[in-house]
Amino acid sequence: MGTATSDSAGYVQGIRFVGRSTGPVKTLRGFRKGQHTVPNAVNPATNAFLARLCAEELREEAEAFFQSARVACGYKRRDITVTLGSPQALVVARDFTLEISCSFVADEPAAYQMRRSLHGCSGRDFLRSPACADVFGGRFEELVFTLTRGATVESVIDAVEGNEAASLQIVYPSDCSHCLLSVAGVGAQVRFDGAELAMVFPKNGSPGELLDGFLAVRTAFSLSKSKILSGLLG
Repeated sequence: MGTATSDSAGYVQGIRFVGRSTGPVKTLRGFRKGQHTVPNAVNPATNAFLARLCAEELREEAEAFFQSARVACGYKRRDITVTLGSPQALVVARDFTLEISCSFVADEPAAYQMRRSLHGCSGRDFLRSPACADVFGGRFEELVFTLTRGATVESVIDAVEGNEAASLQIVYPSDCSHCLLSVAGVGAQVRFDGAELAMVFPKNGSPGELLDGFLAVRTAFSLSKSKILSGLLG
């Protein structure tokens, strides 16, 4: 992007896009067959071991994002930086921050997960731009919105159940620890836990595509005429 653009839609700053990929620990470049053994537990020692194993993958991926964003967005040297500190790499640009981290898959110490989190985006113009689609297209499966005004899970459940609109459906466990909402016309599953609202999409997409799903949910909440629902997403 030639210059950073402002965006009156403040909710963009509360959004982060998340994408993940997994693989066997033994396939990481730092793993040496005959010298290393696959971990059978997750603890501080094996976490440090994984950080050493994945250092090359993190360096290579961060460099690839750096070069792709530099060209697509027309960044100069001062517009974008890379910081490496395995098990995490950070790409900070004028229009976004990208965190790439490596960890064990929960309950599977023989497998690793590479997590990519895009946040701090400059606005809708950037998220919808061809440059953003070029750099991040097909990378993300989840959109997470951190609430600026909290609400209890129970209040959201009551708001949906008290609404006659067929466009909103909800399910939840008996302890009301969270709830899962579905919105007509939106393929993503919406999960709310009182602090964050997460949308999990059926397939990976670009930030702009996921943003469209978020805005559809935001519109549905607003049309519900519930102060609880409309207040969640600003």
